Amino acid sequence: MSVTSVVEDAGKAVMKAVGVESEASQRDLLDTLKSEHDEVKALLKDLENAETAAERKALVESIKEALIPHAKAEEKVLYAAIIALRDKQAQLDGYEGTVEHGLAAETLQKLAGIANTMSPEHKAVAKVLRELLEHHIKEEENNVWKDAKKHFSDDDRVAMNQQYLAAKTLVPVS
Repeated sequence: MSVTSVVEDAGKAVMKAVGVESEASQRDLLDTLKSEHDEVKALLKDLENAETAAERKALVESIKEALIPHAKAEEKVLYAAIIALRDKQAQLDGYEGTVEHGLAAETLQKLAGIANTMSPEHKAVAKVLRELLEHHIKEEENNVWKDAKKHFSDDDRVAMNQQYLAAKTLVPVS
């Protein structure tokens, strides 16, 4: 039995235990990440255009619920694997992405802590978060994904997706 099949079987068992759809678990990790990136970008655009305090507050919560589990699970599965490679450029890409995740988390925390969601400060921090994440997503989808495609097979990335989806379920949002 190969390492890949052991990892896939373990991933399927975890997925079943945590109740994640089997169809989603059979996707390439990069496809899952792409759809989540698109979701976060749409939420950030909605926040930029939101006209009421309640709408802005709800969108910040939605961004937190989407972004925090995504980033933590991505670091645990994809970034850890990239950093573990012998490829120095890939390691650099992995570390850079991890640092950007930390900056995004700090910025999101600052945004969530601003009580007046209609204030210029709230709008400015929201803009900085959007710009930071757009930069991060662009670099990740170009550099880190190139590293993942170069070093991990399609089957590896499906197994990584299973691990990623399971890891997301274990991340507290607060």
